[in-house]
Amino acid sequence: RLEALSIVTETPKNDGRIYFGSTVTLEDENGESVRYRIVGPDEWDSSRGEISVESPVAKALLGKQAGDDIEVQLPGGQTCFLIVKVEVPAE
Repeated sequence: RLEALSIVTETPKNDGRIYFGSTVTLEDENGESVRYRIVGPDEWDSSRGEISVESPVAKALLGKQAGDDIEVQLPGGQTCFLIVKVEVPAE
């Protein structure tokens, strides 16, 4: 996979939208919060709150912003999340 990798040197824009590298706080339909950082497909570690940019949740989040709702098909069924907070890495 090394030949398919590309190095990202710039940080995401800080325009309130969700990009690769963003950390996102979500609230589910039961009012429970979860926090994810969107990372590369070879970097994710759920114990650190990281999800792959190729995951269904990350794909639904990209380009959205705080206040938006997303619907995602998870193993337990269709789930709706409210995007509560979007953080981008410091430059």
